[in-house]
Amino acid sequence: MTNNKTYSPKATDITHNWWVVDATDVPLGRLASEVAKMIRGKHKPVFAPHVDCGDFVIVVNAEKVAVTSGKSQEKIYYRHSGFPGGLKSESFEALRARRPEAIIERAVKGMLPKNRLGRKLGRKLKAYAGPDHPHAAQKPQPLTLDIRKVES
Repeated sequence: MTNNKTYSPKATDITHNWWVVDATDVPLGRLASEVAKMIRGKHKPVFAPHVDCGDFVIVVNAEKVAVTSGKSQEKIYYRHSGFPGGLKSESFEALRARRPEAIIERAVKGMLPKNRLGRKLGRKLKAYAGPDHPHAAQKPQPLTLDIRKVES
């Protein structure tokens, strides 16, 4: 009889890399699912669902992310202030004009766990509207996604 034990990664076993992704003409949902996978660490062989073993992801050109069909006019984002009558709604185009990085942040946040670990992982996403980011000191590597881009 063998005494095999389940491997659980420790904090010292995990390295957190930095990746940069260009969101130009990439469908929003496909981009968000790939980014969420990288943030969770599911691409690593030491993945464990209860441990933060993921990487940091920088998304640039968030204002150029694509949505299919007529979602740019039909998609509505809701938020609530917590007070009676405090429900606010905003269309995709209005949110893109006001704060384009929020579109990607909300899409990725919806694909992360809804617990303490998910909130911690959500802070590993850095989204920027334009092509510049302040994380050059971390030496991020470009991440190429195998996603068919939308022609606009």
